[in-house]
Amino acid sequence: MVGDNSESHATAFTVTTDHVDSGTGVSAADRARTVRALADPATRPADLRRPGHIFPLQARDGGVLARAGHTEAAIDLMKLTGRVPAAVIGEIVAPDGSMSRGAQLRAFAEEHGLPILAIADLVRFRRVTERLVERVATAALPTVFGDFRAVAYRSTLDGAEHLAIVRGDVAAAGRSAAGALVRVHSECLTGDLIGSLRCDCGAQLEHALRAVSDEGCGAIVYLRGHEGRGIGLAHKIRAYALQEKGLDTVEANLVQGLPVDSRGYDTGAQILADLGIRRLRLITNNPAKFRGLHDHGLEVVERVAVPFAENPCNLRYLRTKQERMGHLRPSQQRAM
Repeated sequence: MVGDNSESHATAFTVTTDHVDSGTGVSAADRARTVRALADPATRPADLRRPGHIFPLQARDGGVLARAGHTEAAIDLMKLTGRVPAAVIGEIVAPDGSMSRGAQLRAFAEEHGLPILAIADLVRFRRVTERLVERVATAALPTVFGDFRAVAYRSTLDGAEHLAIVRGDVAAAGRSAAGALVRVHSECLTGDLIGSLRCDCGAQLEHALRAVSDEGCGAIVYLRGHEGRGIGLAHKIRAYALQEKGLDTVEANLVQGLPVDSRGYDTGAQILADLGIRRLRLITNNPAKFRGLHDHGLEVVERVAVPFAENPCNLRYLRTKQERMGHLRPSQQRAM
């Protein structure tokens, strides 16, 4: 592999190869022999010559949950079927010489009786069926908002650490008809720690802590890796600079070639499930959060609105979240 991979999708190409007993290596039979050798754990380096006609690719650890690429999807499929983690990837060519896409692939699959699925289907399946976090530590956490229990979690994919801040018997509340009071909070260093007035994140976190404390039971899940709706701290600061030039929070992400919102809530859903919470009242103004938790098997029985913490510095930001991202005002509270 090259030290600096500049391939457009960062596909991990290795050195091309052929089996030593193949002819020129170019024929279908020669290539099939090389592929079988590459998939055979008994094959040794001396059995292959380099360069050749087959392009071996290396899948990233974590599969499609780490990189949603064809390489990772192929290996994940082999693992799910209990096969050797090796596969052949072939592109289907359209009549004009381009790669077939969408409707063309569906027509091809129907004509030949082949199943078809998207990488996104595989990602969703793994996120729902696999354990993505592990509980690593628990301790008492006295705060200015009251006494809580801190439960630390670590991602099994990337090692990222997340925190659940718990008060009372949330498992019992999560089994009740009313549901447990829950906030799933996205990390925001500038708002949560520094008190930035550009957003309302810190105010939302404080509101959730007070609400859970007042109720005497509930949980706040603090998700790391969600900085700037998933773009990271440095990109968020660059987005702030772009907003100073007149762009809104959505445009500032797009101009950088970044998604408007890349956050996922599968980790939060698994943390809530580990705490014994299956039914909940969710403290949020963001419909994507209750959809995300619902999609991962949790029953969101009510959206509990968060009061707007308006100030001259965040008025445009709050308006953009409503108008362009579908966030609800507190007056739009409704049962789910």
